Amino acid sequence: MPLPDARPLGVFDSGVGGLSVLRAIRNRLPHEGLLYCADSAFVPYGDRTTAEIRERSLMIARRLIDLGAKALVVACNTATAVAIQELRQTYPHLPIIGMEPGLKPAIDHSRTRKVGILATVGTLRSGKFRHLLERYGTGTEVLLQPCPGLVEQVERGALTQGETEALLRHYIEPLLAAGIDALVLGCTHYPFLLPLIRKLTGPGLLLIDTGPAVARQVDQELQRHACPQAPTGIGALRFYTTGDPAALQALFARLWAQPLRLEALPVS
Repeated sequence: MPLPDARPLGVFDSGVGGLSVLRAIRNRLPHEGLLYCADSAFVPYGDRTTAEIRERSLMIARRLIDLGAKALVVACNTATAVAIQELRQTYPHLPIIGMEPGLKPAIDHSRTRKVGILATVGTLRSGKFRHLLERYGTGTEVLLQPCPGLVEQVERGALTQGETEALLRHYIEPLLAAGIDALVLGCTHYPFLLPLIRKLTGPGLLLIDTGPAVARQVDQELQRHACPQAPTGIGALRFYTTGDPAALQALFARLWAQPLRLEALPVS
């Protein structure tokens, strides 16, 4: 029986979106310590080049490992799509878990054989996503909807404002008109817009958020690598940003729904 591994998990995203994944991990593994880093200085990743995203992902991973992370969660669909392979090659003995848009469960539950995906431009144009589409998309009409501007709205804390609703309406209404009966939230920022999304779709549409599935995978990987914390007590939480903590403190606390201390994490 391995000894409990008290080191924390490292979780990162381009900004605050990964807090939705962090919440799912916290709910499933409350005893695990967590380090969260938002690369707020470079958000959004969806508009960045592949080289920039890989460079930032490697630098942030290095900083989280320096802080003691025993595993990494890439809580960003775009960073997963373009950087996770290089991260795993760089740290072959470290559990590294990424995001995958919930295309398979959407297709499995679709009755109309039409599903929609909301995602960033970077995710949809990635080779990893194309492979996912080729693997699961046969026999189903998969409507891809890039969503420029939505990440920025969440980063501003504009979760209910008219401009955000107008953007969502512009992106979702054509999918509904096409007859989809399942909608994949292909960016970790989008779960924070669920009330608005549900307002536009009505109660009957299946919405797929992959945060809980990622939390299950994290649990499995920790067991497989024999590095889980003892399942007692509540793990410590530390929140970091590459941006200005003072400017972002209120937004982090609002999205996390609890008071927290946000620290600067210089990355270079």
